[in-house]
Amino acid sequence: MSANDEMAAKIVAALPEEMTQEILQRLKEDVPSPLDIEAYKFLGQEDIDFTRYTDPAFFQTEMDQMWSKVWQWTCREEHIPNPGDHMVYEVGPYSLIITRTETGDIKAFFNSCLHRGTKLCASDSAGSKMDFRCPYHGWTWNLDGSLKDIPSSWDFSHVNPADFGLEEAQVGLWGGFVFINMDPDAPSLADYMGVLPGHFDNWNMEDRYVVLHVQKELDCNWKAAVEAFMENYHTRETHPQLLASTNEPSTQYDIFDDHVSRFYALMGIPSPHLGREMSEQDLIDNMLTGDRETVDDALQVPEGSTARATMAAFLRNQFDEDYDVSTDGLADCEIVDTIEYTLFPNMVLFPGLSLPMIYRFRPIGMDPGKALFDLLFLRPVPRSGERPEPASPVRIGVEDSYSIVPGMDPGMAHVYDQDTGNLALQQEGFLTSRKKGQTLGNYQEVRIRHLHQTLDKYVG
Repeated sequence: MSANDEMAAKIVAALPEEMTQEILQRLKEDVPSPLDIEAYKFLGQEDIDFTRYTDPAFFQTEMDQMWSKVWQWTCREEHIPNPGDHMVYEVGPYSLIITRTETGDIKAFFNSCLHRGTKLCASDSAGSKMDFRCPYHGWTWNLDGSLKDIPSSWDFSHVNPADFGLEEAQVGLWGGFVFINMDPDAPSLADYMGVLPGHFDNWNMEDRYVVLHVQKELDCNWKAAVEAFMENYHTRETHPQLLASTNEPSTQYDIFDDHVSRFYALMGIPSPHLGREMSEQDLIDNMLTGDRETVDDALQVPEGSTARATMAAFLRNQFDEDYDVSTDGLADCEIVDTIEYTLFPNMVLFPGLSLPMIYRFRPIGMDPGKALFDLLFLRPVPRSGERPEPASPVRIGVEDSYSIVPGMDPGMAHVYDQDTGNLALQQEGFLTSRKKGQTLGNYQEVRIRHLHQTLDKYVG
């Protein structure tokens, strides 16, 4: 056994008496793979230097050596369903046009005219067109990237049209998401994703649609933003209202490979930090994000049952009747619990039906202290097969509350306001601290350390 394995064993032995798997065994619940897997790793105890979040030189290195070489998702396939449909994806200085060609293929072009460099499409734009025409001098390219027209072509006899196709990034598809990689020598998306596709076999991400999309501007580094959602340790202080419905110290943390990690938190199990006893009826009342008075007697816990089982049955019925979605083949834990995967560097996926979120975090321009947080809710496509149009993004500023977004549940809006409310304070604290780095927990914050260790494999 290696020294790291020995340390990991010591840390696991010191965990609270009941962790996720022990609780599930006590409850005698059916736990399908991959939720029955435990994959904690000890990754060290060194502080994480604050300059990684503030130093423009380090930020530039991330841009040059990491963001330009990793797979990152840009949109959903339903955002560009027809030939000519396109959208612009941007991260740092990089801008790419994601489009569907006349043959139905999806391509990603660097958003720069090969004449004098002008962007062919405006930042953050989307729409439909059958070619890409430079707004400066009119050079034009077909949807497949081939050169279509040069105004006054007589003056460009030295330009071989065959050599002037738009520059392309790699494109990969998984689960209805469109990914790009700017490095022509990068490994395939399948190799990059490691265990993640196999873990999602039961969740059919391709059969979902965007019901809500919020873009929140943040005054913090992109890593600080994603790290805020990688651990449940902050729940006790940041989300005290959630302690009555989730046992945050029992949360399970897993490291699978360089690019994939997970946490798994049980719902309907009260936190020991709550300080009071909870009946099963109390628990189910606190599992609701909306107004308890708007829910009928279906959420009364029957004698001898549990809040978890009652909530699972209620959600099954709701998905069947309200969303025309079958939950056949899903265990209760897959329906009610918080299951969160992270795909390095910036994608966070919740595969469950009751919390159907997808996150993305990326820098805004070249400011290491600015980030954009994309929050999407993905609902399953109804059994009828009719896929609703994806919701358009609603962008809100640093000071705006999620509660102003049409269709946002008030309880969820409050949770996200609590989460993002910490981030500017943390970014400011990086700069004023005399202690030069953050000290992480060995278990509850291991995914943050994992993020930095993977980043180091790119930036050296």
